[in-house]
Amino acid sequence: MRHASAVIDASAELASDVEVGALSVVGAGVRIGARNKLAAHTVIEGPSTLGDGNEVFSFAVIGGAPQDKRSKHEATRLIVGSNNVFREHVTVHRGTRDTETRIGSHNLFMVGAHVAHDVVVGSHCVIANGVQLAGHVRVDDWVTFGGLAGVAQFVTIGEGAFVAAGAMVERDVPPFVIVQGDRARVRAVNTVGLVRRDVPPSSVKEVERVFRAIYMQREPRAVVLSELTTDDPWAQKLLVAARRLSSAS
Repeated sequence: MRHASAVIDASAELASDVEVGALSVVGAGVRIGARNKLAAHTVIEGPSTLGDGNEVFSFAVIGGAPQDKRSKHEATRLIVGSNNVFREHVTVHRGTRDTETRIGSHNLFMVGAHVAHDVVVGSHCVIANGVQLAGHVRVDDWVTFGGLAGVAQFVTIGEGAFVAAGAMVERDVPPFVIVQGDRARVRAVNTVGLVRRDVPPSSVKEVERVFRAIYMQREPRAVVLSELTTDDPWAQKLLVAARRLSSAS
């Protein structure tokens, strides 16, 4: 159903079953797949592509122009996967300078969250109320944010991490850890997140062992990282990321 008051650009491509609420606007260059639901007063600007089964709530603006002083209105895009939920007042901006912003599938963006230009968000993430992702941020799969957290430009949040409410993140976050504070620092293993993903208990224990060796050691971290080994694929992800971050610091 498409409300009579909705404004849909002639160049927009919408699947036949897309629902468009009252006073919503779908702009030029927008492509929307099957089973999408746009509530009243939503705005989708283009060029943007939305996959199937997304839900956009009132007053969200998806695909807006980037907030970048260097932008000269180049051809940029937003690519969104399927089965995402964008709650009220969420804003997602297109990329800059012939690039694109990308969002995966099965994500929940809660009220007032902001996804800036050139951000890449994976799948199965929860971005809570008021979270602010600055330009060029990368969020890997299965990341959860508490409310009002902020992430600085070019920072990567590793797979399965938990960013606590109010955390201000200005450096890369390893996978499977909890970060908290201003400035955010690694605090513990996100054991709850691993268990919810049905990670084998033996792997959870090995991730915890590797975490303690890296972040709770008395020896210099560089020495620990050079000697530490693991055969577990989940723990290896943490170890590889820790080595990369240590070499970059």
